[in-house]
Amino acid sequence: MTRTSTLPPSTHPLAEIIDRIEQGGALLPESDENVMEVVGVLKSYGVVLDAYWRNLLFIADRQFLVLFPFFKYFNGEVSLSKLLKHWWHDRINYEFSEYCMKAMFYHGGGKLDAYLDTPEFEERARQAIAAKLSGNWFMQGLNKAFPDFLVEQVRQLAYYSVLGQFWRVMSPMFLDLSDRYDRGEIQTIRDVVDHVLAGLVAAANQPITYAVKIKDKEYTIIPESAGLTFLMDAAVPYVEAVFFRSFPFMGTVSYNAQAYQISHDISRFTYGALYADPLPIGGAGIPPTLLMQDMRHFLPDYLHQFYQKISLRGEEDLRTRICVSFQKSMFCVTTAAMLGLMPYPLQTSELTEQQTNRKYLESWMDRFVASRLPHVQVCEVKA
Repeated sequence: MTRTSTLPPSTHPLAEIIDRIEQGGALLPESDENVMEVVGVLKSYGVVLDAYWRNLLFIADRQFLVLFPFFKYFNGEVSLSKLLKHWWHDRINYEFSEYCMKAMFYHGGGKLDAYLDTPEFEERARQAIAAKLSGNWFMQGLNKAFPDFLVEQVRQLAYYSVLGQFWRVMSPMFLDLSDRYDRGEIQTIRDVVDHVLAGLVAAANQPITYAVKIKDKEYTIIPESAGLTFLMDAAVPYVEAVFFRSFPFMGTVSYNAQAYQISHDISRFTYGALYADPLPIGGAGIPPTLLMQDMRHFLPDYLHQFYQKISLRGEEDLRTRICVSFQKSMFCVTTAAMLGLMPYPLQTSELTEQQTNRKYLESWMDRFVASRLPHVQVCEVKA
């Protein structure tokens, strides 16, 4: 898909990438290697996300206001064998899914963030809290002493549910992408982007709601009347919070205010997945290590063999290799999000619309200058 532009070439530092997108390309350049990496790592990611979303919804629905949820990662199936695997860390690292949830909770954004500050939400939350605490004199007294504490817990549980609902859509989307690749239907990076974009558009207006069942009665926390939808109130805040901003990894920078290692302006945070240096992956205190560890268990054979071929270190830097491929895949997902939010169709021949689209793309590129995007513009070479 190309179109003739009447605009002069962009003078942005990432002008080459802007031109590629305007001509129907993506943030990630076309190559058979990139397609194979992206599809392969997204297949693994889709399997991991399936486990993540199920656990997030289990916590939101079944662990509602359980203040010491010792078995929250067991999805209601507690057994000695699962407990031993948990202690041995031979399991899915659900901590990473909570890390992403907390990033969304911290940065907010969209109508969800606004709704959670409304009197309607607070009233609904307090009704559910009252039902949950019925007969528990100790917790009722605690709630009277600290009336906002449990309301804040319900706010956080709402984010558990919303992220779970978001990943519930994304997981089968990525697994279907892999199936289409195996059938020969996905052959280019643009095919990958179009697949994700179609999935996002199809789910765009899917309502986001949240209700919990307490003693056989359902309490609605986020009603459909709140008007929350998948794309604008789950997908977009997720991209902003997890892909771009996130927050500093403890142990890598000082949280001491006098050290000035963290910006006072959280809008300038660049700790998200698109900025992460792959080299520290595998180190203590780096949350994405948990995700890479999870994905290594579900890599398709062709991708695992590719990593073995390009690296002299074998399994020792497997997590790092997965991280590089994962960032490439996330730039494809980001391309789909960019195109889905584009002010005007890329094919437009109207000059004013082309100018608006150009400014839109340049505003994205401003944020990508310091990201890993320039580093993934060339294909991997043998280490």
